Amino acid sequence: MLQRIGLFILTNLAILFVLNIVLALIEPWLVAQGIDVQNATIWIIALAFGMGGALISLALSKTMALRSTGAKIIQTPKNETERWLMDLVKRQAKEVGIGVPDFAIYSSPEPNAFATGASRNKALVAVSTGLLEHMPRNEVEAVVGHEVAHIANGDMITLTLLQGVLNTFVIVLSRVLGQVIDRVVFKSNRAYGPGYFISVIVLQIVLGVLASMIVMAFSRWREYGADAGGARLAGRANMIGALQTLGRVSGRAQLPESVEAFGIRGRVGTGIKALLMSHPPIESRIQALQEGR
Repeated sequence: MLQRIGLFILTNLAILFVLNIVLALIEPWLVAQGIDVQNATIWIIALAFGMGGALISLALSKTMALRSTGAKIIQTPKNETERWLMDLVKRQAKEVGIGVPDFAIYSSPEPNAFATGASRNKALVAVSTGLLEHMPRNEVEAVVGHEVAHIANGDMITLTLLQGVLNTFVIVLSRVLGQVIDRVVFKSNRAYGPGYFISVIVLQIVLGVLASMIVMAFSRWREYGADAGGARLAGRANMIGALQTLGRVSGRAQLPESVEAFGIRGRVGTGIKALLMSHPPIESRIQALQEGR
């Protein structure tokens, strides 16, 4: 579990670190050119670099999800089940007022589903073969409703913007604090002494982990909203039944890391580990629905 958490954090910060290396290289050059990077310029650069990775990730989310899961978009239904599913997605999309998402099926024994996409009108909903095998249609309808609700709520876009804003603050704050530490602790008289670069690297790791905790807290919160949306579209009893079926599945979620946060079933944990999990416990989600939350 600790290895998975470490891998998640490193994956989440990879783009940010690469962009920061570039920024660290051009920052002294900007100073040499007489550009004051302590004021508006550093914020502009940080915003461009901090949001850059997040926006690139959002733009490529659909393509990467299809490639990482091997999901195939259903263009023409080949059987009655595919026809029913496509009609279901169209009907639910119309009910919530969004463009009809692409619908895909991917091969996996694990009952799961996910939604992703760069906008509410150009999204993707995918379900696993395991979901279709283990759930009756009324529960599948609730799961699809959960994913359609994610799209309607704009969760993917909001999550991306939140990550981008936090990336920006990590870049700026690590540099501000890095300069303070370089001058106060390392007693450096240079604009960018060794202590500055060491401090920035350490601070980016620490602040990056804290940023990831904030993003995962939002991810967990949005699951409750999507469950409520699925209940409205397919019935509260069906949504509860679908979650109960998912709760009986043993082992961790098998979706790739890049998609797992968008699955109906994802990683959960206890104690400090729970702060870096993308989903709340199934039991808590069921209780929220039973209490009408």
